[in-house]
Amino acid sequence: MTTRPRFLSWFTMLLLAALPLALAAAPAAKAPAGPAPVAGVDYVEIADGRAYAPVPGRIEVVEAFGYTCGHCANFEPRLSAWVAKLPADVQFTALAAPFGGLWIPYARAYYAAQSMGLAHKTHAAVFRALHDQRSLPLSRPTPEEIAAFYAGHGADPQRFMAAMASPAVEAQLERARAFLRHSGVEGTPTLLVNGKYRVIGGNGADDVLRITEHLIARERAALARTPARRH
Repeated sequence: MTTRPRFLSWFTMLLLAALPLALAAAPAAKAPAGPAPVAGVDYVEIADGRAYAPVPGRIEVVEAFGYTCGHCANFEPRLSAWVAKLPADVQFTALAAPFGGLWIPYARAYYAAQSMGLAHKTHAAVFRALHDQRSLPLSRPTPEEIAAFYAGHGADPQRFMAAMASPAVEAQLERARAFLRHSGVEGTPTLLVNGKYRVIGGNGADDVLRITEHLIARERAALARTPARRH
């Protein structure tokens, strides 16, 4: 029969025609700018480092942050612009650091918002409310105050308070705490690449991101050298 080969030929042609569009839709990986980072100066290699939420074939960048941290608030706009342009093989994860004290209520709020699908749309707004508008208290917020803020972004306040106090959020806090402890994170904002590298240097936000891009490129090269598993 001649119809089947003809169908396959047209199907292949359609795939080839669509490929450039698919490639154009995802940002391409670029060679990092500037000098290569120096171990012990720009970054620390983490012994037995592991990604927080690994995805096969992707490189993870984690930001350890705290909503009450002024440095995190200043870093957020530049980081968001950078994340928006990450290539398709890089996965970004924001991780609220539960260091204790005033860190805990807003870390609970972040993981509660995440569980309700609100974290992405409220992330920058929480920073603004705390550091610019002062509509949320930096210390000793009540669950009602936090829930009222999230209610303004579509959350049911009672459900939000229940989520903050839930075992699932408690487990998220413990998981984040264990990961940051193992990674040696003692302050925020801190970037980690694939759980293997902790950025410690950088002269300003752009330089921190430059170092991170070099470490991403290193992981990308290591991934390319890894033989594919046979099924």
